[in-house]
Amino acid sequence: MQKRLTRAEVPVEMTWDLTRIFPNAEAWEAAMAAVEGEIGSVTRFKGKLGEGASTFLACLEAQEELHKRFIPVASYASLHLSADGTSSAYQASAARVGALSAKVQAATSFIQTEALALPGGTLERYLAEEPGLTDFRRTIELLLEQKPHVLGPETEVALASLSEVLGAPQMIYNRSKSSDMTFDPITDKDGIQWPMSFAVYEGRFEKDPDPVLRRNAYASFTKGLRAYKNTFAATWATEVKKNVVVARLRGYKSATDMILAEQEVTEDVYNGLHDIILKELAPHMRRYVELRKRVLGLDKILYCDIEAPLDPEYNPETTYEQASETILRGISVLGPEYAPIIDEGLRSRWIDLADNIGKSTGAFCSTVYGVHPYILITWTGSMRDALVLAHELGHAGQGVLALRYQRLANTRGSRFFSEAPSTINELLVAQDILDRSADRRMRRWVIMQLLATYYHNFVRHLIEGELQRRTYVLAEKGRPLTEAVLSKVQGEILEEFWGGVVEIDDGARLTWMRQPHYYMGLYPYTYSAGLTIGTAVAQAIREEGRPAVDRWLEVLKIAGTKKPLERAAMAGVDMTRPDAIRKAVAFVGSLIDEVVEGF
Repeated sequence: MQKRLTRAEVPVEMTWDLTRIFPNAEAWEAAMAAVEGEIGSVTRFKGKLGEGASTFLACLEAQEELHKRFIPVASYASLHLSADGTSSAYQASAARVGALSAKVQAATSFIQTEALALPGGTLERYLAEEPGLTDFRRTIELLLEQKPHVLGPETEVALASLSEVLGAPQMIYNRSKSSDMTFDPITDKDGIQWPMSFAVYEGRFEKDPDPVLRRNAYASFTKGLRAYKNTFAATWATEVKKNVVVARLRGYKSATDMILAEQEVTEDVYNGLHDIILKELAPHMRRYVELRKRVLGLDKILYCDIEAPLDPEYNPETTYEQASETILRGISVLGPEYAPIIDEGLRSRWIDLADNIGKSTGAFCSTVYGVHPYILITWTGSMRDALVLAHELGHAGQGVLALRYQRLANTRGSRFFSEAPSTINELLVAQDILDRSADRRMRRWVIMQLLATYYHNFVRHLIEGELQRRTYVLAEKGRPLTEAVLSKVQGEILEEFWGGVVEIDDGARLTWMRQPHYYMGLYPYTYSAGLTIGTAVAQAIREEGRPAVDRWLEVLKIAGTKKPLERAAMAGVDMTRPDAIRKAVAFVGSLIDEVVEGF
């Protein structure tokens, strides 16, 4: 049986270079102490925000400088923990950062309460009087929008002080998954034994062409999840209850209303994505799964068979170097400013490729102020990895351009928009591969990879979003979210979507245990928003060329200075109407048509 490596055994060239943030732990310790020492640079303005626009500007600038110092400190600890969650030292560092974050939030919470307690019209007058506040216009606008929901100074300080505790559900979930959860080894059709992990299951075994290995992995994975089902249910229920209680304290009509207000998205847009995609995409995806059953000769379709390769003998491999060339070719259409960002990321150890015990599952990108983005992915050698990496590099490109053109206060946009830059890159790279290949099998394989992306973002993540939509309603009514309730609702949603085509067994009903997104507000559904925007923009780039590219680059550069629906409109996509969603669903249907005809 192959042995999984510890972090210490991983070749250094497979890891990201965190020394660019801090050269060693001692430098990190010094920076952490400096952050704590700089809190006073902000709190010295407490009680003085009514003195005038220049004082208010100086306070906001001091807060921003404090954040510039804190972000690298927090990122250094977080990225180390993501690389090896089993390390007690990294766990301790992350806990210390959490405590420091709570201290910073509590100490600076006066800015919101004090600014909003100023006489009506004062902040607007400050904006008109002080040119330097123009850069903080969005900060001030967001403050004013939150005014009806801001509590008294003492309460806001208390809530900020409890931020580490309020974030505990996410920490407990991630810690359990990376450090405690184990899975039985599995065997393939030849009797060869393989080690199992959360990351390897989702990255490889769930899509393995060997039905014996795939289903054995699914059984092992389900068994491993089941051992934690009550703990994870209690953890998730705590997260939901926290949001329900905080929403009530702040006077929102519901937790959903509170989280959507933070995302700057209306309930109509939120509900429209769920209702249209889940209803209108289902027939297309059922047809695709039925094709899989026929072509692969399966007795039935289990949940683990949904992504089984339709052409098991054809799974193009690639090296990291080859994948880098493929990605750079695909995104070259975005021009001479954008492409060098991606090139540097691929060459300069921004990316952690290793598979080791304790490494976080999935893939993500985290942009560190003053340094560069960092990307986590588990590299398996499949061409699929090239598309996943292109996706994460889309986040990196957005992060670099945002910091290049905006001050820190304006770099973070709404989560609703965050998946658009990444999905566009993935679609551009896939389309470039299609354009350059005359091989029929390669074309079919690439289309199936695109369908895997649409399945992941339009189906899997939106079903997660639907589970959130339904369970938040239950929680608002006071119903306990036990394991039985979560598994029951999860099963009902899956059965509705798949309509009997896929067997919804106990393993499928436990899929609510698989995602950390549930602890990040209403995050899962935003993937469908990003893919809808990404599909429309990628098609516009293909049809219009440079004008569409220029629009898109401008959208990336403005970052958080505009609301997400405004940014989408700038890119030529109206997310307040169903047209773009239905066009994306129709595009998925056309891809499935081509695959079905090919078999």
